[in-house]
Amino acid sequence: MKRLMLLSLLFPVIMFSQTSGKVIKISDGDTITLLLKGNEQKKLRLAEVDCPESGQPFGKNAKQFTSAQVFGKTVKFIETNKDRYGRSVAKVYYDNGKYLSKELIKAGMGWWYFSYSKDASLGQLQQNAQRTKVGLWQDVHAMAPWEYRKMKREQRSKKYQVAKN
Repeated sequence: MKRLMLLSLLFPVIMFSQTSGKVIKISDGDTITLLLKGNEQKKLRLAEVDCPESGQPFGKNAKQFTSAQVFGKTVKFIETNKDRYGRSVAKVYYDNGKYLSKELIKAGMGWWYFSYSKDASLGQLQQNAQRTKVGLWQDVHAMAPWEYRKMKREQRSKKYQVAKN
């Protein structure tokens, strides 16, 4: 019985153990690629944040911000999930414990991804960025990336329907 209890306590630690790697690519504000030991590459989607898409205002700014923060650095990460594209979703830490998702939200370079996060302090950071009009919050028409992606899907669907008829 004690062994079972010990295993159940250690399982989350084993499942979500911390690893490190060198950032070798920034795909966009919330997606990075690391080089791990043994020259293995790993693509990570940042947890708890959703940055503007490349076609959106501030999409390039978010990518530049992420690059300035972590490109070429060795970071630590904790995998928390897999997204629908099979990418690992992870919390990424750098420079002695800075949490990359938090820094993006604080700088106004991304939205708190509240649908996939329980950390309300990130929502407070977003509200502060909005109030002070930092980063993307300078744009009165700022659109959440998930709304932008939905709009693009609907546009593609309409084009398909028109072409089909």
